[in-house]
Amino acid sequence: MKWFHCSIDSARKRSWQAAVRGALAVCTVCTAATTAKLHAQSGDALLDKLVEKGVLNVDEANDLRDQVDKDFTKAYATKSGLPEWVTAFKINGDFRTRYEGFYADNPAFVDRNRFRYRARLSFTASLADDFEVGVRLATGDDSGNAVDPISTNQTLQNNGSKKPINLDMAYAKWTPIHTASWNGAFTFGKFENPFVFSDAVFDTDYTPEGAAQQFAYTIDQVHTLKFTTAEFVLDELSASSRDPYLVGAQARWDAKWNTTWNTSAGISYLSILGDDSLSSANVPDVNRGNNRVINAAGASTTTTTGFDTLVADLSVTYSLSEMKFHTGPFPIRVFGDFLHNGAADHQNSGFQAGVQFGKAGKRKTWEFTYRYKLLEGDVWYEEFTDSDFGAYYPIKPGASSLARTAGTGYGSGTNVKGHVLRLAYSPYDSLTLNATLFITELVQQELLVPVGGSGKNDMTRLQVDAVWKF
Repeated sequence: MKWFHCSIDSARKRSWQAAVRGALAVCTVCTAATTAKLHAQSGDALLDKLVEKGVLNVDEANDLRDQVDKDFTKAYATKSGLPEWVTAFKINGDFRTRYEGFYADNPAFVDRNRFRYRARLSFTASLADDFEVGVRLATGDDSGNAVDPISTNQTLQNNGSKKPINLDMAYAKWTPIHTASWNGAFTFGKFENPFVFSDAVFDTDYTPEGAAQQFAYTIDQVHTLKFTTAEFVLDELSASSRDPYLVGAQARWDAKWNTTWNTSAGISYLSILGDDSLSSANVPDVNRGNNRVINAAGASTTTTTGFDTLVADLSVTYSLSEMKFHTGPFPIRVFGDFLHNGAADHQNSGFQAGVQFGKAGKRKTWEFTYRYKLLEGDVWYEEFTDSDFGAYYPIKPGASSLARTAGTGYGSGTNVKGHVLRLAYSPYDSLTLNATLFITELVQQELLVPVGGSGKNDMTRLQVDAVWKF
């Protein structure tokens, strides 16, 4: 009788498993016509409930979960028409609206206001054999000889004219190393910046072209070491063999000491080869700050110095368990970075230091950030740094021995110092509201006083954003 009851229990369990497979198969086919997220939520919830009721044990539930995932992938591939070697396909993006105002004390500057937007749409396919292919489209203004490489903003202007959509990323990535301790990836094309830097080094919108190699080693639950090398192609010149390239290496140490404390530290070396080919005629001339050679027509050409820049950064984060009006843990982060260009004799250093309270991005979270930044003129290539951080140039080139501008007016890049304040709040997971205030002035200003005019170069810039992500 005992054997008989065991047989009945086994048969009953098999019938339950068959019924579960059947129910999940129906969910799978239906979900394949909708979204993978709903599939994961509905299937996992059903299996978790059956484990809770004792119908299935954890191992049986995991086996069924794996089988259902395979069935879903097959059904989704059939419905979508994707080949079987595509293991996952993701579409996401964001849309940002912005009001922006520029205000200065110099009477020669006309205060201005403008409205802008940014739209980005990404397509990412995960393939068998550890490959990934991605494409991202984005808005962006034409800077004259090419689309601005450090901005994807589009200004509301020109009587509602049609706006361009640009290729912001197009890359292939291979991750052949993915063990419990080691991870290694190789990327080629136009991709997200593989280095971890603040906008004192690279504008967040900059997507380089070339190749990158990224490695990570997890020592234990606390410590992780990361090492990144990259080679960026800055231009291809048909009439010269001196094509400009950027080569760089970065080593990082990330430590999560406990649920309260974590730290991150990095040391990096960045060098530009063929920098004498980085003339305004060859690459988009968007930012200002480097000391440049000025031709007879008064236009800036190549820089007068090379770039072998060392960057060191450090951040320390302490997380409170709670804070008013903030959902979840409340991080307090102190951070800073230092730059030095060994290829320049003067104006070759820079730094940034700040503190951040909270972290916006999820429903009912907020953050406030203050930072002070100073970038001397030749500390780094002007066309890489934050395009929002600038001041007013009151003179034209040739008016002094220091040719750090292509003309009068507002100029972002290097040779700028000042304060940045940001306040952000996310009322929903999909929406973040933020306001950023820049209070800045030029680093070298004693040589920038025009004859018979004002030498005031301070600038106040306000940005008010609403960002929806999907």
